[in-house]
Amino acid sequence: MSDAARILLVEDDFEICEVVTSGLRLEGHEITVRTHGAGLVEHVGETAPDLVVLDRTLPDSEGAELCRALRSAGSGVMILMLTARDSLEEKLEGLDAGADDYLTKPFALSELTARVKVLLRRAGHAGPGGQVPSASTLGPLRLDRAAVVADVDGTPLSLTATEFELLAALLENQGRVMSRTELLKAVWGYDFDPHTNVVEVYVSYLRRKLREATDAVILRNVRGFGYTVEASDKVDPPEKI
Repeated sequence: MSDAARILLVEDDFEICEVVTSGLRLEGHEITVRTHGAGLVEHVGETAPDLVVLDRTLPDSEGAELCRALRSAGSGVMILMLTARDSLEEKLEGLDAGADDYLTKPFALSELTARVKVLLRRAGHAGPGGQVPSASTLGPLRLDRAAVVADVDGTPLSLTATEFELLAALLENQGRVMSRTELLKAVWGYDFDPHTNVVEVYVSYLRRKLREATDAVILRNVRGFGYTVEASDKVDPPEKI
């Protein structure tokens, strides 16, 4: 798969549009710009971009609401949210709304392009050498990075891109506990705010979906160490009192 991607930039600031568009085109990507949020869900459905770079505050729309609308419509497109709001609560609200990453203005173009590369890899674009990791399995659970699909006994799991990447990281590290720091680097691709609870939030989302799909796989919290996925028959039963 080519490293080039179709990227939709939704931003009303002319200077930011110019800088971001120029920088991403130099990386070989095809860029489309919209300056408003109206009709975004329909546009994404019709054009199927690989990534949406979305301003949180648009003249006619609020970025978090647009994220929710895209996810409610069934879109799994990667979303990088841009915002001048830098509080932890704002970041978590954006991630909870469906954004896959969050970049605070002002930002360095090099940081934006680096995060775009990470998100595109998570979306299934080939990494260095053009290789995409093979499938991983655990009991009835199967995840295939190349096909970007996860299923339980053939029934697809409905996962967001971030949930998919989190599950992939855990499955590819079966038999060991992954720390929060390791998961932040593996899933988000960089050192996120160490005080954020984004890992706990997405573990909760993923655990709930796994529980609804099967009782044969457990996403376990090893207190003080991190997280791991195991077949349920390997988990010690609770002691009887």
